[in-house]
Amino acid sequence: MAKELKDLTKRADNYSQWYNDLVVKADLAEQSAVRGCMVIKPYGYAIWEKMQRQLDRMFKETGAQNAYFPLLIPKSFLSREAEHVEGFAKECAVVTHYRLRANKDKSGVEVDPAARLEEELIIRPTSETIIWNTYKNWIHSYRDLPLMCNQWCNVMRWEMRTRPFLRTSEFLWQEGHTAHATREEAEEEAKRMLHVYAEFVEKWMAVPVVQGVKSETERFAGALDTYTIEAMMQDGKALQSGTSHFLGQNFAKAFDVTFLNKDNKPEYVWATSWGVSTRLIGALIMTHSDDNGLVLPPMLAPISVVIIPITKGADQLQAITARLTPIINALRDAGISVRYDDAENKRPGFKFADYELKGVPVRLVMGGRDLENGTLEVMRRDTLEKETVAIDGIVERVENLLKDIQANLFDKAKSRLDTHIYECDNYEEFKEKIKDGGFFLCHWDGTEETEAKIKEDTQATIRCVPFGVEQTPGIDMVSGKPATQRVIIARSY
Repeated sequence: MAKELKDLTKRADNYSQWYNDLVVKADLAEQSAVRGCMVIKPYGYAIWEKMQRQLDRMFKETGAQNAYFPLLIPKSFLSREAEHVEGFAKECAVVTHYRLRANKDKSGVEVDPAARLEEELIIRPTSETIIWNTYKNWIHSYRDLPLMCNQWCNVMRWEMRTRPFLRTSEFLWQEGHTAHATREEAEEEAKRMLHVYAEFVEKWMAVPVVQGVKSETERFAGALDTYTIEAMMQDGKALQSGTSHFLGQNFAKAFDVTFLNKDNKPEYVWATSWGVSTRLIGALIMTHSDDNGLVLPPMLAPISVVIIPITKGADQLQAITARLTPIINALRDAGISVRYDDAENKRPGFKFADYELKGVPVRLVMGGRDLENGTLEVMRRDTLEKETVAIDGIVERVENLLKDIQANLFDKAKSRLDTHIYECDNYEEFKEKIKDGGFFLCHWDGTEETEAKIKEDTQATIRCVPFGVEQTPGIDMVSGKPATQRVIIARSY
């Protein structure tokens, strides 16, 4: 077994360290020279590219178009929407000068004090302000609406405690920003995009989610409503995996974005914004992976099938390669990503461990006896089950196996979620059980005081008011006051 795999921390020993180990050992990412920032390595970026391609397709099906807006935002823009600036002020990185100069002793460079900017620039923590300042020039009439743009970019939010993919100072994401003529259209768009995210995460990532609306204190800064999808990781903690915001007219008023309606009267437009980030890779890791390494759903795996020959001598390798080549071509023609690893500088055992570590869904192996018998050894990564099968019909068999793995990963995660959602109205019981993780469906009196006490006592937060849950009256387990709604409470990343 490969040394990299032997050194992987077990989940039961230290779940957090297991995650950190796996990110590095599976070649997904590593720490950079810049504190709080990571280098996404080619294998990790290949997963993000697959996510991007599918999400981009889904966004465009809703009518959104891609654009790009500046990285740098004038500081005064963030001052125009009070809640927005308050929400992001402590996370902003600020550009104050535009030039360096050589030190007097020529040993390096320093900031040129004469090159101070007249107005400081903020490295975007999110782009509402710069985009709405731009939309003012694009929107004049109801004929210009709806306006629906998305951008793929990086953002900077200064973080003190970071963890690869889950929370870093700089991260990659997409952010959609839409403008509408009516409140109803904007609210419908915000909810529609939440459903797009939920469909992607469940169908492509095989991660079940709870959909709902955030409490007032958990909303996006400057939003009237924030809709969220919450996923449960193997340790029972929640991971906010995508959000969509109904912004009302807050940003339109802040940047004076109006349009002439059909009666030729001016109105402020209605807005949404929505986004997911490379945090989804963290969700993928923590939902499916095991003590042997990554477990990736076939629909997002950079390599769906790895084929490894086990040979004695060049002649046998040539014969096996000749036998496998038509199979490789047929799999690729079927749209399946295949790697044929015939490198002679690594032993088969190392290759097996390495591809298990990297979560490749299906492994095919052919040795000398298989060549004679017309067979292949097939292993599926999700269960580690092996079987020897005939070469005839192998393409169809692999296609069905990949579908089965995708479905099995979702079913396993859905079962975990369903069995770890608890109804609870006793605060002492809640404080004890929350230590072991899980989603708790509890009555809430709707006050910030109760929400703050739960967080102070347990480090858990109200994740959302879930959709599809009957909202029966009850008694808040903390305050003892009447409650009209039940919420999902959990510890989170």
